[in-house]
Amino acid sequence: MGSRTEQRGAATRSALLAAAREVFAVSGFAQASVTGIVARAGASVGSLYHHFSGKAELYLALFDEFQRRQQERTGTAIRTARDGGESDPMRLFIAAARAYLDGCLAEHDLSRLFTSGDGPPGFEIELRRSLREWARRNAAVLQATDEPSDEALVLVATSAMAGTVAELSTIDDEERARRVSDEVLAILGSLEGFRRAQERPPARQT
Repeated sequence: MGSRTEQRGAATRSALLAAAREVFAVSGFAQASVTGIVARAGASVGSLYHHFSGKAELYLALFDEFQRRQQERTGTAIRTARDGGESDPMRLFIAAARAYLDGCLAEHDLSRLFTSGDGPPGFEIELRRSLREWARRNAAVLQATDEPSDEALVLVATSAMAGTVAELSTIDDEERARRVSDEVLAILGSLEGFRRAQERPPARQT
């Protein structure tokens, strides 16, 4: 257990992040102010600059924490599926993708914030880096071989997921958003069957 000072510092940091999340969700990044964030957190400007360099670092910290939670969700989904006896790569991918999209719906305010285009300078680069990392993890699940068809499957699946995340962030009706999510996952699930059909040798003419 940390010292009382460390505990207070951790509590202040958590309060600042929670306040920044609320302010960014309402005002966006560009219009949010440091004074508005510290007022909502019940903290001082000095305490904010003790923990963060400014609102840009608050924004990036929120993004990093969101990504960690998403990784935990998808990792848990894959482990649960494997523990249940699932070994098919596409079905494992669908389980992970469903968990990721469910996370976007559960934290709709953050999903909308990060895909809105209203972030600190250079955030688009960080977002693309994160999506590439997500694609790399997908490849580990989907890519059973080094065949080009597997690479194409990874590319299509991850591109579709990126587009779906952006689209879901614009939908306020949760029932409609879940319907869109289910439809996308069903389409992705059909890709493996299409790929296998393409790999089968053509039927012999009689």
